[in-house]
Amino acid sequence: MTYVIGKECIDVQDKSCIDVCPVDCIYEGGRKTYINPNECIDCGACELACPEVAIFPARKARGNPEWEMFTADQAAFFTQVLPGRDAPLGDPGGAGGFGSLGVDGPLVAGWGRD
Repeated sequence: MTYVIGKECIDVQDKSCIDVCPVDCIYEGGRKTYINPNECIDCGACELACPEVAIFPARKARGNPEWEMFTADQAAFFTQVLPGRDAPLGDPGGAGGFGSLGVDGPLVAGWGRD
């Protein structure tokens, strides 16, 4: 199981979650952050640290169309080729060496701006 970052993070990116993640599995996109589902250890520190209440456990997404959509989008962020990249990000073992990737998947890239 993993945690997922939802729409409340879009264009906010407080990054408190990044500061508390013990395994460095939260990657910075262009408009929001993403938790690598294969690197997350399910500790929940990110959920508690998020002032936007944007983070939820993936297991709770079932039956909630919006949460299911963001769960799928988060997985796709790591498995699909993102704009400007030659290959999927995959599971590089930590976000620290990347800084901001500056791009998002189609769901977030196309999300309306407030």
